[in-house]
Amino acid sequence: MKTVLITGIGRGIGQALSSRFLKEGWSVLGTYLNTPVPANEPSLKTFELDLSSEESIGACAEAIKAAGTKIDALINNGGILVDDEETRLIPDKLRKTLDVNVIGTASFTEKILPFMAAGGHIVFLSSQAGSLGEMDRLEDSHYPYHYPAYKISKCALNMYVRTLAARMKHEGFDLTVSAVHPGWIRTDMGGDEAPTPPQEAAADIFALVTSRPPTGQFWYKGKKFPW
Repeated sequence: MKTVLITGIGRGIGQALSSRFLKEGWSVLGTYLNTPVPANEPSLKTFELDLSSEESIGACAEAIKAAGTKIDALINNGGILVDDEETRLIPDKLRKTLDVNVIGTASFTEKILPFMAAGGHIVFLSSQAGSLGEMDRLEDSHYPYHYPAYKISKCALNMYVRTLAARMKHEGFDLTVSAVHPGWIRTDMGGDEAPTPPQEAAADIFALVTSRPPTGQFWYKGKKFPW
């Protein structure tokens, strides 16, 4: 049985991903923030994780290590959007966003790397919001200057994906590293007007995780997305 580690399975895409992988016969290690997720399935184990706390990140990684399971896939789904209504940069919100979406996510990933199985796949949920190419395409609309802290965080996360993929290749690790744009998803973050249910995004991400695409790329529905 293969094992996937998914951050943020309490709701939204993370919850849909957990359900999809369990349905497909995988063992799921899932993290939650504050509110425990009931582990009603025998193939599901849950761990508390606060990506804004290095202490929590370390404790979670140690708990996962103690589980003694090699991880075939890591899906970095957890993240925050705190400046949804902003059109100007607010430094405190930028710090908070970077702390979770980039620093915490990268720190957690680095601590999980020793537990990854050969041939494994690390996936980061990024966003169209972090694509410089999309910014050029949409420069005449209002889109480029809304929620700047979130955009900056996803752009920075994309560079971590590229540098991690290059490092793994250089050091001879048999790991695929990918970023994925899930689309505009009907979640607490995406809002009720979003056209796509989280189950559809989970299906697309499952297909990516279980394939062997070129490492260090940005994907949307199985096709390369502009950085």
